[in-house]
This record gives sequence, structure tokens and C-alpha cells, in this order.
Amino acid sequence: MLRTVSKKIALPILTVLTAVGLGACGAQPAGQQPSDAAPTPTANTAATVGTPKVAGTLNFYTSQPDKDAAALIEAFNKKYPDVKVELFRSGTEEVISRLLAEAETNNVKADVLLVADAPTFISLKKKDLLLSYQSKEADEIPGEFTDPDGAYYGTKIMSTVLAVNTKKVPALPDSWKVLTEPSAAEKGIMPSPLYSGAAAYNLGVLTRQEGFGWDYFQALGANKMTVVKGNGAVLKSLASGEKDYGMIVDYMVAQAKSEGSPVELVYPKEGVPVITEPIGILKASQNAEAAKAFVDFVLSEEGQNVAASLGYTPIRKGVKAPEGLKTIDQLKVLSANPQELEETREADKKKFGEMIGAK
Repeated sequence: MLRTVSKKIALPILTVLTAVGLGACGAQPAGQQPSDAAPTPTANTAATVGTPKVAGTLNFYTSQPDKDAAALIEAFNKKYPDVKVELFRSGTEEVISRLLAEAETNNVKADVLLVADAPTFISLKKKDLLLSYQSKEADEIPGEFTDPDGAYYGTKIMSTVLAVNTKKVPALPDSWKVLTEPSAAEKGIMPSPLYSGAAAYNLGVLTRQEGFGWDYFQALGANKMTVVKGNGAVLKSLASGEKDYGMIVDYMVAQAKSEGSPVELVYPKEGVPVITEPIGILKASQNAEAAKAFVDFVLSEEGQNVAASLGYTPIRKGVKAPEGLKTIDQLKVLSANPQELEETREADKKKFGEMIGAK
């Protein structure tokens, strides 16, 4: 059972080796005695094929919601039951602050990191904190969402969209500009780039788009846009009718709608910023073999189906998106140079705080 945000937990090792049990159900060749039976290959018979066994403790740092991280770990443990995964989760900015503090004292505890966006990983790569690993699953992940050196890989497609409360806004808008119109004054809400990695990425992308820029955010401030800590608070406000319009990641709106909330998502005609929640291995990892197995699992068809079952658009080719969401080839993606976004991230956040009054 997961504990509260920012707490580290240990999920128990699964002791029933499911894969082995299933393999044992196969019939033996005629005349072969049980003592002569060849071992059935499983994820943890690696020693028989000349590779290290995947076992031990794996420290996983992430900004994923608790239930999503738990579902991923549970699925991974079905394949690798000898790995005990210890989880630390919080918002991207807080996870990275903790990781950098550990690095300052040469005491990095994380083995694997999965947080919001690529610029965060670019920064960590520059600090020489990431291990280069060429995953065997990488060929099925679009190249624009991976690091050429294998320092990180995108794990899913998460678009930031325009969302509305359908009881308050019966006619769906089709443009981001609605948030700056008089009809939306004091009725809009968005997550803070000072806390949310996705929101920080969106800020960097939108301020570098023709027709947006800093003028757009100045107009949001003038229209009294409400800024809250994260996407969850945006959804709560929209679903309750406290606010009419919101900037929010798409999967949360689709899930809430499927559960009966009066919300609808819109992919604006100008396009949408997309984050991919990359995953990478820390160079200081004390269990690189388990970390590599975890990365491979997340990128595999099995791992991507876990993502889809949780309501996310998979990043792997050939895995279907959940109902109500668009796949990457259906999206008009707004993007910017990730190196530039990484270099200007702190300055952008500071300017946003001064302009909007967010903390």
C-alpha cells in the first residue's frame, strides 16, 4: 500500500514465481523423466544464458501518481519477483531537488528516474548523472523522443489540452485564445510551472511559439488566470464547476469524463505541447541490472499496455491509445529546442512568477 506524497515505501517482493509455474505446465517429451527436464527460461533464469540475475533492491524516483507507480511496479514484479522496488514520488521539481541534493554529497540513492519532461533529463545528462544504456526496446520508440546516447527514453505521450466544464461551457472552444477573452475572465485555471514539470515545459514551449510568446501569458495574468500547484487541483476545480476552463494533461480529463464528470477535453487548433515522461538510469546506480530490466519493461509492449490500461497514450509503435485520446500521429505537436528549454527553464519560471504572481 502506498503512503503519502514524498514518502519512500517498499513494495513487497512477490514470492510466487508465476512465469516458472506456467512454464512447468507444459508436457514433457516422451520418455523424459522429471529429473531430466530442461529448465524453462524465465526472466530470472538469466544465469543459465550468461547474463546476471535480476534481483535485489531497486530505488525508483518518479513524479507519477501513486496508483500509476504502484501498478507499474506490480506488473514489473510479476516478471521480476526477486526485485524489491522502493519508491519515492513527488512533483518533478521536488524529485529533482532531492536527487541533486544527494548528488552534492555523492550519495545518490536512486537507480531509476521517471519524471515529466526531456529538458530535465538533458540537465541531468550535462551533470554526468545518467548512465548511457541502449535498450533492446528502443527501436519501437520514435527517435525524436529518445536520447541518441541512451541516457533517457520517453515512456508515454501526454498532451496538455484545453478542458472545460460542459455545464458551464456548452459550446466547445477550439483555440487556446479563449483563455484570454473577456468571457473567461476569472474563470480559467492552470498548474504552476514552479511545481509541475509538465507546466514548466508547456511554459517554455508556448513562449517560443508564434502567436503566443510572453504576451499570451501576460494576457492570462490580466484575465486573472488562477494558478494552482498541479494538474490534479485543476481537474478538481473544473469538475466541481468552480472554474470553467483549464489547461491540463489530456488523460486526466478523459478519465474523469469516463467516470461521469461534466468535463470535456479539446485539442486546440494551434496544437498542443507534449511531454513524454522519460525514464533513465542513474550512473551511481547500485543495481544497474535491475535498472536496465526496469527500463526495458517500461518500453516493452507489455509495459506500454500497462500505460494504456492506466489511461495514457502509449509511446511505443503499434500499441493502441485509450478511448478519447489521440495517438502521436494524430496530434499537431507544438515543440521547441529541448536544449534551449533546459538552459532557460529557471529564468522562464522566474519570469512567470513575476508576471502571474505565482509562488
